[in-house]
Amino acid sequence: MSLKNIRVVLVSPIYSGNVGSVCRAMKNMGVTSLAIAAPRGSLETEDARKMSLHAYDVLQKRTEHATLAEAVADCGLVVGTSARQGLYRNHSETPRALAPRLGEVAKKTKVALVFGPEDNGLSNDDLQVCTQVVRIPSSPKYSSLNLAQAVMVCCYELFTASGEYEAPEALSPEAPSAMRQQMFKRWRESLLEIGFMKEDKADHIMLGLQRILSRGQLTIKDVRIMIGIARQTKWAGAEAKKSRARRGL
Repeated sequence: MSLKNIRVVLVSPIYSGNVGSVCRAMKNMGVTSLAIAAPRGSLETEDARKMSLHAYDVLQKRTEHATLAEAVADCGLVVGTSARQGLYRNHSETPRALAPRLGEVAKKTKVALVFGPEDNGLSNDDLQVCTQVVRIPSSPKYSSLNLAQAVMVCCYELFTASGEYEAPEALSPEAPSAMRQQMFKRWRESLLEIGFMKEDKADHIMLGLQRILSRGQLTIKDVRIMIGIARQTKWAGAEAKKSRARRGL
């Protein structure tokens, strides 16, 4: 997916601060192309600057168009967002379901994500310009999202589908089996030393401990820490026994 070919189009936004917040949401997700259709007035306001923060460049590079049709004239797909019900609005998809298709199209041509004014959203005339309708899943008790939140959700799904994000790998590799067994041996000795379990129950408890520690990744560094804790626990248990013996307990 080419996020450079994703264009966010705001139709007649009411509040410049919301537009600034949209810019920030876009840049968070790697989308930097913003168009304003049928603007109501100047967006060069202090609110817009403050809310965009370090994404003010997105606001500065925006394009403005007299109509929605002009704003999306060069786009292969035009996706309108809607929270309202209606004959054509009900034929909608979620951002997550639609993201892979948009990504494929964006490899070759531009794709527009269209958002309506904060008070009423896109009109039926606006939706006639769109090729698809997307609806963000939300509670029926209050389905209307803030403009910047709606942009963030849609751009997030596109960013995720693009594959550009790579989760950081653990600095320490997964612990080998022999090292894990050494750790469990240390813990068995420590738990017996402090009286947490008796020898006849040790196998059962150790199986439970192994099951708990096998639910997630266990790195070499993790195991070294666990062995250190077990070693210190065993030492503390032995010292406590010596102290009780000296006191004749």
